[in-house]
Amino acid sequence: MNIFNLPDLGEGLTEAEIVEWHVKTGDEIKADAPLVSVETDKAIVEIPSPHGGRVEKLFADVGDIVQTGKPLVAFTGEGKPAREDSGTVVGKVVSGDEKLEEKAAAVGRKAGPAIKATPSVRALARQLDVDLAIVSPSGPEGTVTADDVKRVANRLKELGPIERLRGVRRTMATKMTQSGAEIVPATVFDDADVDHWSEDTDTTIRLLIAMVAGCKQEPNLNAWYDSHSIGRRVLKKIDIAVAVDTVEGLFTPVMRDVANRDYDSLLAGLENLKTDVRARSVPAQELRGYTIALSNFGSLAGRYAVPVVVPPTVAILGAGRIKKRPVIVDDKVVGHRILPLSLSFDHRVVTGGEAARFIAAVVENLESPLD
Repeated sequence: MNIFNLPDLGEGLTEAEIVEWHVKTGDEIKADAPLVSVETDKAIVEIPSPHGGRVEKLFADVGDIVQTGKPLVAFTGEGKPAREDSGTVVGKVVSGDEKLEEKAAAVGRKAGPAIKATPSVRALARQLDVDLAIVSPSGPEGTVTADDVKRVANRLKELGPIERLRGVRRTMATKMTQSGAEIVPATVFDDADVDHWSEDTDTTIRLLIAMVAGCKQEPNLNAWYDSHSIGRRVLKKIDIAVAVDTVEGLFTPVMRDVANRDYDSLLAGLENLKTDVRARSVPAQELRGYTIALSNFGSLAGRYAVPVVVPPTVAILGAGRIKKRPVIVDDKVVGHRILPLSLSFDHRVVTGGEAARFIAAVVENLESPLD
């Protein structure tokens, strides 16, 4: 019997959610035929069968989350000699005898004060499935007591079963945890007077063009930071992730090579990305590898925000809702359409001056007519 494990889907991904099986137990399948669709890193990926044969067992159901290297399918019949598959990168399956061991780096809470609890209280918490981190201690010197654990357990029962985050929302939770653990965030705010814009101006496209001006003024914001080597890579190509809100959660498809595209090209590209997001057909590679990000949350609501920077990028621009606000022109108070801006950056690698010059260039571009 051949065991096919969940292969490495690339870019350090460690798990995937089963979206759809294209086979069932007892089916005959040919090599490279569609086997299963999984969701990971905000994209749905179709995994082909590594070889032909009869499907003897499916190790996971739709909705289950499978770790990389764990069993997916058991085959019998034609194909490879009976052995357990190595679970390598999707595509051609290559195996070898060498074993590499690497400790996984945990991504979790920032280090904080140790939780004070006796072994018996910790055992009780495990028994009642209570996370001690959410328990308010009432014992001496901040010690968690058995009554504290029981109180929280009773409260959790009243709230009902936990809803496990899956798919896009699970990815978002992981990314935000990573950001909170690594990034040293700072945010600068400003406004752009866009009263001269025509009614058919697309705000997102206009922001993309302005961000190119910002990157040209301060290239250090179009960069990746490597926290392990304490180094950065300032990138020449400007690939901007555009946050797109959906019922399933937040997607960030990437607009490639923005600096070398005109307004119409960007507009057509953005519409194509939105269509693909709604159809959940965005290729995985179009959700990765961006160099800086944009969140036009003002299309929904809000004036200012503190957008979250996701490693390895170092900056994200947020745009609030355009509204008429009082401004002074020729010593007179008049109403102009104002676009509020929020620029968050990783202060480990970007200085306050660099961020200020970036947003100043963005504002200047937004307030100027397009060439």
